[in-house]
Amino acid sequence: MSTAVTILHILVAVILIVIVLLQSGKSFGLSGSIAGGAETFFGKNKGRTIDAMLNRLTTVVAVIFLITSIVLAFIK
Repeated sequence: MSTAVTILHILVAVILIVIVLLQSGKSFGLSGSIAGGAETFFGKNKGRTIDAMLNRLTTVVAVIFLITSIVLAFIK
């Protein structure tokens, strides 16, 4: 049981790292600071973008990581 949860925990950790690295930054350098207001004003489909999907996926994987951490703490 402990080995299976540990393997799952490592897998979830790697997936979480990859998802965070796939996300783009809040500003894309100088062009992001200039066009940042226009993006929020014209970004009507913000909930359907890849960044929004990655944000939700990050939340889900982080919760799974937290659950596996707690389970490992109780097992060992």
